[in-house]
Amino acid sequence: MRRGRGARPDRGGGWAGREFEVTVGPVAHGGHCVARREGRVVFVRHALPGERVVVRVTEDRQPGFCRADAVEVLEAAADRVPRPCPYSGPGRCGGCDWQHVAHEGQLRLKAEVVREQLTRLAGLPAEDPVVRGLTVEALPGGPLRWRTRARFAVDRAGAPGLRRHRSHDLVLLDDCPITAEPAARAVLDRRWSGAGAVDVAVDSAGTVTTTRLDRRGRPQSTRVLRAGEDVPAEPAGRAARWAAGRDWEVEGTGFWQVHPAAADALTGTVAGYAAVRAGETVLDLYAGAGLFGGALAPAVGSAGRVVCVEADEAACAAAEANLAALPQAEVWQGEVDAEGLTGLLAELDGVPDVVVLDPPRAGAGAAVSRVLAAAGPRAVVYVACDPASLARDVAAFAEGGYRLSGLRGFDAFPMTAHVECVALLEPA
Repeated sequence: MRRGRGARPDRGGGWAGREFEVTVGPVAHGGHCVARREGRVVFVRHALPGERVVVRVTEDRQPGFCRADAVEVLEAAADRVPRPCPYSGPGRCGGCDWQHVAHEGQLRLKAEVVREQLTRLAGLPAEDPVVRGLTVEALPGGPLRWRTRARFAVDRAGAPGLRRHRSHDLVLLDDCPITAEPAARAVLDRRWSGAGAVDVAVDSAGTVTTTRLDRRGRPQSTRVLRAGEDVPAEPAGRAARWAAGRDWEVEGTGFWQVHPAAADALTGTVAGYAAVRAGETVLDLYAGAGLFGGALAPAVGSAGRVVCVEADEAACAAAEANLAALPQAEVWQGEVDAEGLTGLLAELDGVPDVVVLDPPRAGAGAAVSRVLAAAGPRAVVYVACDPASLARDVAAFAEGGYRLSGLRGFDAFPMTAHVECVALLEPA
């Protein structure tokens, strides 16, 4: 039979929908554990290492592996607990990965994932003291109601919800227990006729900002709910955030650390690893609203320099406002890529003493990492939201003569598989 143009061939084992029993192996990056059946790898969600479960195959498109949900637990691990969210579980909302795991168990799983990625992708030995000593630290506030910024999808009838795992199907919600109560209520208590999604954020003062998006993801309108008053905002409102002992201004639903305690924890760690001295030059890449550069600028003093580089125009405007009282800090708008970075380094007077980078989930990439390593800063402080990307970039820095000399992990995304890390790279 001739296959239609654009159709995907079925290269799996024909296991979709099949149920069978497995003993669950180690945790893997991405919110699942690894099991094996008839010589194939089975990536199992809603399970824990060591458990004996019945799985149902949800996706089978590759010859070497398939994906499955644990639909029945025959022998449970000690860390298994009842899910606090009624919308989580097999076939339901895909927003959380570890609702069925005690919080302390989640911290251990995340540390195991980071260590595995560094040994497998960065080539570091498991006995390396930095790798072996890693723990993931809990942030204040507990594992629920921490999410201060979220995006909810909207169906054709205007009802909000979240997607199933690896699906476009929408699960309609009355609540999202990991989202801060004011933000959840602002979206889930109403209908959003004509919208494709809604971004929501609640700031340090309790102000809630919602931005309607069309079905192509383009902003339509923004409203601010402050002290019971619901008003339009142009262009996207302003939010007050508190970190590093001061206020920061950001776009209402723009990028900021989602966990309310994360910005303080990360800024303190970055400052400790950077150990900036008076008169030094700091390069802050993917600078956002200027959080790290602004926190480090006082330490370089009037004789030093902090250059913040950010691509997003709105974030640059926020950074300009946040750094206005710091004449030693400046904001450059532009993409962080190898070519632009090479030009920027040529314009700076001398080598930057410290580089701080907080790239998106894909990481800085090998090309950017090699350019930075070739520049020869005395310290590179790397803030990472994806351990695989971090590990690949650590390997690229190693090629340029840098070693991983410090690493801390933070549970900035409880109930999910995500983990925030801060790494210190120094010349070997």
